[in-house]
Amino acid sequence: MPYQVPEPKIFGCTQSMALAEKIAASYGAELGNVIFSRYSDGEFQPSFEESIRGTRIFIIGSTNPSSENLMEMLLMIDAAKRASARHITAVMPYFGWARQDRKDKPRVPIAAKLVAKMLEAAGATRIITMDLHADQIQGFFEKPVDHLFASTLFLPYLRSLNLDNLTIASPDMGGSKRAYAYSKALESDVVICYKQRAKANVISHMELIGDVKDKNVVLVDDMVDTAGTLAKAADLMIERGALSVRAITTHALLSGNAYERVEKSQLSELIVTDSIPLKQQSEKIKVLSCADLFADVMHRVHHNTSIASKFLM
Repeated sequence: MPYQVPEPKIFGCTQSMALAEKIAASYGAELGNVIFSRYSDGEFQPSFEESIRGTRIFIIGSTNPSSENLMEMLLMIDAAKRASARHITAVMPYFGWARQDRKDKPRVPIAAKLVAKMLEAAGATRIITMDLHADQIQGFFEKPVDHLFASTLFLPYLRSLNLDNLTIASPDMGGSKRAYAYSKALESDVVICYKQRAKANVISHMELIGDVKDKNVVLVDDMVDTAGTLAKAADLMIERGALSVRAITTHALLSGNAYERVEKSQLSELIVTDSIPLKQQSEKIKVLSCADLFADVMHRVHHNTSIASKFLM
């Protein structure tokens, strides 16, 4: 009798549990049973409460700080390896610690490379993630990495707005490639913001390269943290004659006074995914779910079919 490959099992890390439930529902499966035991000092231990021997498992969890989210993913991968799972895929909608992807000054770590090695050492056999902060992070892994683009969610939404005189904007020089990809898909113009930082998360100066007068501008970025860049860019563009300014950012970190900045800014709308759960609601923030995207890719991975279409802008 030929060996039948068992259906995969899907598990969620605690901070991504809501997204994991959506992904499992979209996949057409029940979320697996895992419990976390906690000690009084903060140490915790995950435990799979069902057999995973010989199966492919998907562990869903974004690894944004605190570091507990990353540690949770690592411990679940290690537990799965020791429970004889056949394939262990880390599904990381947001790959945290990715801003430290190079040495930009002496005596600093390359945290993204370290995280990649930790995931592999724990036992991950595949990584599925979305909109990495830097494309080269894929090269830090020796295991396969499926790097999905949230543009498959954002582009249909932008087209549904039917904006006249649409212009795509990058909030910094580093995001120009992403902005040009969106502008090509939408057949629109591109402008770029040039910014100088006094220190991390503090902008000392910003200039605009390009014309936004009488344009509906959409800022494109991979993440929004303090929202300082987006707020400042939106204010600058309205000053230069833009009709409206929106922003699409895949990962809504939104730390510190970010929600207040968004509310007070000239942004008409901030469009994000649910790769990271929002800490609070805002009338200006529109959330597009990435659950169907990940569920589709997970299904294709398990059945060994192409996912090339998910890499395209």
